Amino acid sequence: MPRINFHQQLAALKDKLLAMAALSQQALELSVEAYVSRDTSLANHVLEIEQAINAAETTVDEMAYELLAKEQPMAVDLRFILSVIKINGDLERIGDQATGIARRVILLNAQSLIDLPIDMQEMGGKVGVMIRRAIQSLLEADAKLAESVLALDDEVDVMNRAVQTELIELMQRQPESSEQALSAIIISRNLERAADHATNIAEDVIFWVRGSDVRHKLSLVESD
Repeated sequence: MPRINFHQQLAALKDKLLAMAALSQQALELSVEAYVSRDTSLANHVLEIEQAINAAETTVDEMAYELLAKEQPMAVDLRFILSVIKINGDLERIGDQATGIARRVILLNAQSLIDLPIDMQEMGGKVGVMIRRAIQSLLEADAKLAESVLALDDEVDVMNRAVQTELIELMQRQPESSEQALSAIIISRNLERAADHATNIAEDVIFWVRGSDVRHKLSLVESD
């Protein structure tokens, strides 16, 4: 009976984490939509979601640490709880990046709109795919799906660099665009960081499912 109760608690922990993941994903996607449509009310909604994300983070941490202290889990169960704690932090930081975008949108909407030669919606869509796949890999314990997230991170990095190059050149040609171009550079950086956190989540899913730390393997490859 105690072991059954333990696995019920693990399931409850996973459900709580997935609910938080849905909030983080929603916040990021809505923040991009707020930027593209210059919708202040949508940006303010993202700020409201952040409060729910922060509350969920605290709850998940408390549940996870209580299981560690009381049950002293082993093997795959231990890896799962440790992964939950790390994923929880990354989900909260995705919410932080979404909030950063939303606040930037509110500032931009107080200014006259300048058309910038970038496609932030495409980049935001790519990051959204990464987050959705990372969450799905957690839901299904699918390490192969998690691996596909790692490949997308490189694409987002390339897009971020392209945005920065394009907008820096624009600021040099048209100094009057500098304030809004700089805001777009910051938003692009927010998206790139959100992609990094999605990558971290995917790596933690791989660690949970396979028991191997993919980050160590990546470090070895990069050093060769």
